[in-house]
Amino acid sequence: MRFQLTSEQEALRAAVRGALRRMAGAGSWGLVAQFPAPLGGAAEPGDSRPRLDRRMWRVLGDLGFFSLRLSEAAGGAGLGLPEAVLAFEEAGRGLVPGPLVATHLAAGEVPGAAEGEVVVAAADGRLVEWLEEADVVRPGAEGAVPLRSVDPLTPLHRVPAPARTDPVAVLLTAAEQLGTAGRAGELAVQHARTREQFGQPIGAFQAVKHSCAQMLVRTEVARAAVYAAAVTADRADIAAARLLADEAAVRGARDCLQVHGGMGFTWESEVHLLLKRAWVRSERGGGGTESEELLAAELVA
Repeated sequence: MRFQLTSEQEALRAAVRGALRRMAGAGSWGLVAQFPAPLGGAAEPGDSRPRLDRRMWRVLGDLGFFSLRLSEAAGGAGLGLPEAVLAFEEAGRGLVPGPLVATHLAAGEVPGAAEGEVVVAAADGRLVEWLEEADVVRPGAEGAVPLRSVDPLTPLHRVPAPARTDPVAVLLTAAEQLGTAGRAGELAVQHARTREQFGQPIGAFQAVKHSCAQMLVRTEVARAAVYAAAVTADRADIAAARLLADEAAVRGARDCLQVHGGMGFTWESEVHLLLKRAWVRSERGGGGTESEELLAAELVA
């Protein structure tokens, strides 16, 4: 069976990408004084915790990012999981900070969440993201304690007992990982074409070619799985998509960093942030062992 986006879905993806690009260019990427850079989440490390830019959150609400799946009668766009996956893929590509998944899932239940007036945090597996910035914290985050985060733009807390994993949250996280994997591949290819060593672009060397090709293959395999899971909404399909997307994001960002060399570790580069964000997302509920166990149970059944 051939899966192909409709013209409306293509337009939605282009609109979200354009809007996020304009927001990042305007410097409203959820950053404050110690994190002033507009580059998709690039930031200088600081001693105090990062704070969400509420203007950005309201703009996302005005765009309908959080209310995509609400009915038109409830003030939403009346779209489905496939469209939400496309939007979250673009958010992952652009390193948009904040508890996007938790707020999206709360739209229609928590007043103000759909409009971006309220920031919602929720336990996802054993983690809670942006707990101290949240206006509303969903049940399950009781007893959360601060956890040092490898990603400076994703403050974390750990809960004592794992929260129930929502399959939609798992799928939207997979979509974010897919977007990050795609962006890592783009950056690696761009750098390989322009960076020269020994009088030629580094992309002419076989090892770099193979690395870029493997990034593309992993991303496209994950894309097929994520898009299919958005159509079927089957828990096993979602688990498989999550595993493939996590691998594509983490390995893709690591390979991208290798292509960039020492330049990829610097704070003005978004390359290392792609890897750090992918690491954090891979620890959300539904990732790793949880999805593997679900798939194993399906196979046994």
